[in-house]
Amino acid sequence: MGILQNENAIPSASGGGGFYGYQIEQSARFDRASSSHLNITQGTPTNVKKGTFSFWLKRSAISQTTQVLFTNDGGGINTLFESTDIFDFSVNNASSGAESQPSSGVFRDTGGWVHVVFAVDTSQGTASNRMKVYFNGTQDTGISGSGVNADSNFSYNKSGQAFYFGRNTGASIDYDGYLAEFIFADGQQYEPTQFGETKNGVWIPKDPSGTTFGNNGFHLKFENASDLGNDSSGNNNDFTVNNMGTDHQVLDSPTFGS
Repeated sequence: MGILQNENAIPSASGGGGFYGYQIEQSARFDRASSSHLNITQGTPTNVKKGTFSFWLKRSAISQTTQVLFTNDGGGINTLFESTDIFDFSVNNASSGAESQPSSGVFRDTGGWVHVVFAVDTSQGTASNRMKVYFNGTQDTGISGSGVNADSNFSYNKSGQAFYFGRNTGASIDYDGYLAEFIFADGQQYEPTQFGETKNGVWIPKDPSGTTFGNNGFHLKFENASDLGNDSSGNNNDFTVNNMGTDHQVLDSPTFGS
């Protein structure tokens, strides 16, 4: 894992052989050219105002066009990389909450893995606590949760709503890169220590057992090349896999080679 190329310093996630106590065995590859993506229709949420995404990613194309990671189809709610390589996070649309909250730096490393935690609780009385974003265990305090309206919905978790990863349902601005250990906890606003830890000054994955997934929660490990959308959380919230053959499972991962 390499250094996160950000204008502001964020700890690197890198380690040597035998360094990791918890292994992430593989990842999934997404490419815009073939519109490879995952999708699911959400059920009844445990809490539509509270949830946490945790995932590891590695980019394979930068400084080109906007790349959407995930979207709420029909609501126009997107979490994406801008063409300038700034990472934008959305909770809801402009009339109901925060449409776009940009990272404080740019993300231009195509050689290293980055851990992202996107944690929301719009019921928080303190506005800055309603949305928190962490990169490799460190909160990006340049991302202001104060733009999120109190008690607005976390739109990725609405009942009956289509949720896509790796695809934009309008323009062809899909994600190019890799994804590993994709987790959603419905009804929880977790700190990054639920999913990772610091070892010898390096942010590394840890076993996420003990995570409360709620009704719509999921845990995609990409461990079955023939069923990349399989949910390992126990909820059986399996994703539909689109334009992703067995060759889209790759051994490269945040703990590869250890």
